[in-house]
Amino acid sequence: MRRLYGTAYRMTGNAADAEDLVQDTLLRAFRGFDRFAAGTNLRAWLFTILYRVRADGLRRKSRVPPTEELDGEGPPVPPPQDALAQGGEDLERAIAALPEPFRVAVVLRDVEELSYGEIAEIMRVPMGTVMSRIHRGRALLRTALAGARP
Repeated sequence: MRRLYGTAYRMTGNAADAEDLVQDTLLRAFRGFDRFAAGTNLRAWLFTILYRVRADGLRRKSRVPPTEELDGEGPPVPPPQDALAQGGEDLERAIAALPEPFRVAVVLRDVEELSYGEIAEIMRVPMGTVMSRIHRGRALLRTALAGARP
């Protein structure tokens, strides 16, 4: 669950949205567990569901009129302390700033350590596209992090 949450947080950039995404993912996995093929990669199966739940949410969101959050409403959400203690806030910001396709590919490869083939299945794109997105995403990260350092 920690890895799912970490990936969901990197995909959404918001703790509450990440929690909702993980909850929806686990609910879909529970409902569809009879379709899971024994002996296959459970982690990749869960990340596939996570990616599809996120894509479905983005599709639904594009059909709903945008709303604005009022400042000062609700309790503030503190940043993850582990990332701050390790000085990873620049990296987190750079990952969050990546365009969606690059961010998902880089997170699934470099953070979750999935294979290119697994990522291609999850994202439903050819392996060459996955490799290209990872390469471009890493290049954008390098550029962003080079500008963040004094």
